[in-house]
Amino acid sequence: MQVTRLDLDGTGSPLGLAGKILEAEPSLVIPVPIEDLARQLDIQDIAELTTEGFEGGLITDDVRSSGIVLVRKGMNRHRRRFTIGHELGHFLIPTHRPATPQGFLCSARDLNKWSNNQQDRAVRMEAEANRFAAAILLPPPHLRRFMNGFGNPHLEQALAIHEHFDVSKEAAARAYASHHRGRVAVVVAHNNRILRIYRSSTLPKLCVAPGSTLPRLNVPTSSPGSLSRMEIGRSEFWLESEWGKRLPRVYEQVLFQKDTFALIMLWCEESEDDEDYDPEEGKTAKERYRDRMEAKHRF
Repeated sequence: MQVTRLDLDGTGSPLGLAGKILEAEPSLVIPVPIEDLARQLDIQDIAELTTEGFEGGLITDDVRSSGIVLVRKGMNRHRRRFTIGHELGHFLIPTHRPATPQGFLCSARDLNKWSNNQQDRAVRMEAEANRFAAAILLPPPHLRRFMNGFGNPHLEQALAIHEHFDVSKEAAARAYASHHRGRVAVVVAHNNRILRIYRSSTLPKLCVAPGSTLPRLNVPTSSPGSLSRMEIGRSEFWLESEWGKRLPRVYEQVLFQKDTFALIMLWCEESEDDEDYDPEEGKTAKERYRDRMEAKHRF
């Protein structure tokens, strides 16, 4: 590798830093060798973290002459790669300052913060470190080329990203939802509760949010590791309705995972049929009320 921290001068944003690394390393291999890259950028060591309750950490001095990345012992490869990218982000983003003299200590919750609009400085730093990790492990130019031949949305495509870039299934699904040309979202659920939602900018507004009960699916429950077929879902369970406007058709597909986790892809197909589709057409008031109550059921 040829990149040095001098090549990163002039930017402090997560995407800007990742872009300058790619400019300096046009032949960067995929999957990105994140540990080698960290060492090239003055991380002296990647050591085990023994502090309870934390996934990663960074030890460095005031002038960032060098650093040591800490990673919780025993985490899986994909989580380890993302955690190293996250801590490297803290090291490279010049405005990041730890809250304690001991350096950064990052929890599992910190590694799931993504919002751009945070007033809390600590939360904003964690979100920026996550965006850097995502941008360097899934470099947008490489990701766009890889997705170029994708047709209609299907979770097999997100799993292909997971394999090709050597990232977790959730990280792959997040990138997939952000970059696919279709109107898609990926919902991360556990024990019938929505944990996180990743969506394209063109998807209609959702009526569900993290923390809410997972709507009843039209996909039958299956064993961990199973990928369901694409099924027509209940649009009114997922999308906000506007008076006088019909909801577009929604398709559902589920990747069932261990310990009652699931990745659920939603796809709003763009077609001429959307204008003629009304999921409540022909129903009595009693049936409409019943179906809305079903949104609170567990699948």
